[in-house]
Amino acid sequence: MDIQLADAVAALRDELLEAVGRGRGQELAFRVGPVELEFTVELRVDAKGKGGFKAWVVSGDGEAGVARGRTHRVMVTLVPKGRNGDVTVGAVRGGARP
Repeated sequence: MDIQLADAVAALRDELLEAVGRGRGQELAFRVGPVELEFTVELRVDAKGKGGFKAWVVSGDGEAGVARGRTHRVMVTLVPKGRNGDVTVGAVRGGARP
């Protein structure tokens, strides 16, 4: 199954938010540092005719059927930032987030 690169990054964001929620009220907290993602992507022309390309993440199953010359390995480093600065999984007592 192929997904758009933007959807893969959005899924990661959702997972980080879920981890933050589960960590609230815990004694031990973790500051989220840089997140490195590596994808095999295929660039495709936008089917809607807007001119331009979209990057699609190629799954392991789909990769075998794609010509080798059309796929690219892409590494993306993201540094999560929340509304109040760094993202922390966990919270100090009293409800305040570190």
